[in-house]
Amino acid sequence: MTSGFLSTNFFGGLAFRVLLFLSLALLPLGLIAVWQTRELARQSRDTAELSLIAVTEQATATQRTGLQEALGAADALASIMALVRDDSRRCSDFLNGYAKQTEHYRSVSFVNMDRMMECSSVYKVLDQKTLPAFESAFESKQRTVTASFAGKMAALPIVVASAPVFEADEMTGVVSISMAQSDLEVIEPAARERRPTALVTFNRKGEILLTGPGGDAMRMELPKDYTLEQLTENTRQVFEAENMAGERRAYAVIPLVSKSVFAMSIWPSDAPILQTNSAGRLSSLLPFLMWAASLVVAFWALNRLALTHIRKLRYQMRQFARNRTLPSKPLGGRVAQEIVEMEQSFIAMADSILQDEARLEDSLREKNILLKEVHHRVKNNLQLISSIMNMQIRQAPTHANRLVLQRLQDRILGLATVHKSLYQGNEMTRVNARELLKEIVARNLTVGLASPEFVTVKEHYDEIQISPDDAAPLTLLVSEAVTNALKYTPQQKGAKGSIDISLRHLEDDEACLRIVNTSGAIPADEGTGLGSRLIQAFARQLNGQLHVTDENDVFTIELTFPVPKTDKDTYDY
Repeated sequence: MTSGFLSTNFFGGLAFRVLLFLSLALLPLGLIAVWQTRELARQSRDTAELSLIAVTEQATATQRTGLQEALGAADALASIMALVRDDSRRCSDFLNGYAKQTEHYRSVSFVNMDRMMECSSVYKVLDQKTLPAFESAFESKQRTVTASFAGKMAALPIVVASAPVFEADEMTGVVSISMAQSDLEVIEPAARERRPTALVTFNRKGEILLTGPGGDAMRMELPKDYTLEQLTENTRQVFEAENMAGERRAYAVIPLVSKSVFAMSIWPSDAPILQTNSAGRLSSLLPFLMWAASLVVAFWALNRLALTHIRKLRYQMRQFARNRTLPSKPLGGRVAQEIVEMEQSFIAMADSILQDEARLEDSLREKNILLKEVHHRVKNNLQLISSIMNMQIRQAPTHANRLVLQRLQDRILGLATVHKSLYQGNEMTRVNARELLKEIVARNLTVGLASPEFVTVKEHYDEIQISPDDAAPLTLLVSEAVTNALKYTPQQKGAKGSIDISLRHLEDDEACLRIVNTSGAIPADEGTGLGSRLIQAFARQLNGQLHVTDENDVFTIELTFPVPKTDKDTYDY
């Protein structure tokens, strides 16, 4: 017996409905849990992003301070450059004195619009037309920070902070301050687990100014799907992407100098933010796992506490319905009280049904006995009438009177045969037509008007059950037909007659009675034709179609009549 989730009708059963309503009941709690889980994941992610940004700001604090001071100094020098730029010697002395005071600037210079550096702290006159560090400042007419890895003024890689010089809204040149990249050192985080894989500083054009841990190898750590110029938004941002090697990395970008310089830290796959995302995805599944676990526990509890015992109770009911047996062992044990009461109610109902059925069987047996007794007495009474008529036949004055009384006697005995079949059979609502016709034909042949040595009789009957209402007219019809056949069959020597009687079952609940006999010369004392009229009357009682033919000394009676499988309705008058 299939049960549980394997049941074919599981979706219409109690378990499915309970689980469905439980799911609906848990739905609001599940939605709240999902929302809270996502909020916690978002807060955890925000915390991880702030942590990465804080570490990045800590690591680039020196760069931020140095670049902001350099740009601030360049702005200040640009405002007074109009006072000294016309005297190159005086201008160079001023810039040289300023560079010596600050100590960590490699050089301070002024480049005019012709890209000529005639005023500098190193007292050199240089043509800067081919130097991109200064050209960027002239093109943008804004503060810029660029890098130079092979300068004319220093052998070391330098970072150049530039500010434009304006007189009456007209740009007259650029003040530039050069610093060694080594002076803008990166502060390493104290905790090793908070150390980025690489650290890079770049300007708004995406040009790399400084690199932290990793050196040139850090270029493989840059994001594959983004350029540095695309990351120059003036806000702090954290994102995930693949590096040039296709490995997953976390990136934190912060502005060091507003709209000018930016720093980006690169974190490995085990960075807190990436772990937070994984934990967030797993925690998002937690409400669904809890929901599934709740359904499993609910189904297990429902199956253990109710469904198993209900299935046992159903099995007991089926066994009672099939073979009327009550359960030998009650459920009992740890079964819920409600189910125990259901079983007790079922047993009480089943016991009541058995008692009622026993009473009905006794009553039915008594009625069957009485009905058989009635049919037996009717048969005996009909046989008594037949005996009285037999006495009357012996006292009949003429042969014609004897023939009439014998025909009446045959009909009465035919009815007696029907009642005999009814009380001898097990089922008094149906009669076996085969046995009935065999007895009728045998009796008619025994008391027939023709000698058996002149007649050959063939019989063939199918097993057909008919109602008692049809048995009487069918018996009388066959008796009349056989009597007539014996009456008209040749009875002299040398002329062998034959009678062929058959009853066959047709389709659509129909049967066909066929009686064929040879016919000779009509006797001189031909009857009144009552037999033929009776045959036609009995055929109408059977609701049948009668066909009578007489060709080539062969007389045929064929009757097709309905044989319903169900009994006629019985009314209690």
